Amino acid sequence: MIRLLFLGDIVGEPGRAAAKLVVAELLKEEAVDFVVVNGENSAQGRGISPKISIDLLRSGVAVITTGDHVWDQKEIIPYLPTEPRLLRPLNYPAGVPGHGSIVLDTAQGKVAVMNVQCRTFMAQPLDNPFPTALAEAERLRVETPVIFVDVHGETTSEKTAIARHLDGKVSAVVGTHTHVQTADEQILPGGTAFLCDAGMCGPVDSILGREAGAVVKKFHDCMPCRFPIAHGPVQVCGALIEIDPATGRAASITRFKRLVEQR
Repeated sequence: MIRLLFLGDIVGEPGRAAAKLVVAELLKEEAVDFVVVNGENSAQGRGISPKISIDLLRSGVAVITTGDHVWDQKEIIPYLPTEPRLLRPLNYPAGVPGHGSIVLDTAQGKVAVMNVQCRTFMAQPLDNPFPTALAEAERLRVETPVIFVDVHGETTSEKTAIARHLDGKVSAVVGTHTHVQTADEQILPGGTAFLCDAGMCGPVDSILGREAGAVVKKFHDCMPCRFPIAHGPVQVCGALIEIDPATGRAASITRFKRLVEQR
């Protein structure tokens, strides 16, 4: 079995530090073979920088996925084409810098990772993820049946629908973007593991990793304000998935959450 660890949206420096610590622990404790993290909020809560990407990849992370904030740090635009392990959503129009999927060799065989973004209530109206993801899954299966998909989206219905659409074509579909871990982990009829949202790697005493007071104020008076990254203990959330390398079918999916005291 291939043991794959996926960690949800990393929020700022606290999330990065905690995620790297937990990855190092789980590589030993759980004999994890392959690590994927969503890093689209890892740079001060908005976007990701080349330096942060390099740091995460050196820490034991195999692939970094992103989402609608992928372009928030301008220096990432020329960097994306140079680092295929840092993905942007697959369903951007042709010609956009970067890659939406990758296949990597491991001791257990080849593993593919795909990043796709939903459209409902998302600011950027990207290409339809349903035919795009299905076509990419079929292309990747020529190389390997082990395919992990990060589906970045706002609504539970769209993420669940994409998982059902890809059931039997990919090994796992796990959602990101809402920063709130859901409790619906399951193996779909075709053998695809699914979790609607992995949750976040960010401060517990917060609203989605940001200082609660600032977010409450924004909802209260509707005035523009900054949302600083919160402080205190950090929750590292995600999923552990076991996949049969021969068939690509998932054998199990377990929600993961660990509390890390901020140093």
